[in-house]
Amino acid sequence: MGEGPVLQTPRLILRPTRMEDFPRWAESMAHPSARFIGGPQTPEAAWRGLMTMAGAWSLTGVAMFSLIERSSGLWMGRIGPWKPEGWPGNEVGWGVHPEGAGRGYALEAAAAAMDYAFDVLGWDDVIHCIDPDNIPSQRLAQKLGSYNQGPTRLPPPFETATVDKWGQSRDDWRINRQTLPPGVF
Repeated sequence: MGEGPVLQTPRLILRPTRMEDFPRWAESMAHPSARFIGGPQTPEAAWRGLMTMAGAWSLTGVAMFSLIERSSGLWMGRIGPWKPEGWPGNEVGWGVHPEGAGRGYALEAAAAAMDYAFDVLGWDDVIHCIDPDNIPSQRLAQKLGSYNQGPTRLPPPFETATVDKWGQSRDDWRINRQTLPPGVF
């Protein structure tokens, strides 16, 4: 359970989903800020999401990492590579717990996840599916060097969602990675 790669940044540990993550996962998915990532959700729906992520790790070796604050051990979100069937590309996505918002955790973890996607998974490009109203995610994508490539469609059951595909290539990332603030791994 929970076996797989572990990444570390100055303030964070990124590791596969574990059952112990559920209480804060459910709390995060019940918050109004979850509106852009399938929520707000009941605990039952959030449980299915956690199980989906854990199952993806188990069966494919590719899923979002649980984002753990090193100083406290608290679950602060999910972030990383995500490639469901029918998805419009190789995604590095994110969803940060409200307590982790505005602390730079998403940028720190997304940079590590982008490195992992390109260097370990061997992806040639990465996308981020972002709702046009999700300004914080757009800003994060821009900080990473990604750009809006226009509207895209998600597979069922998300086919009615309005999302833009943001992204960049491996070559773009090599350049953009150098422009991140010091301390962002």
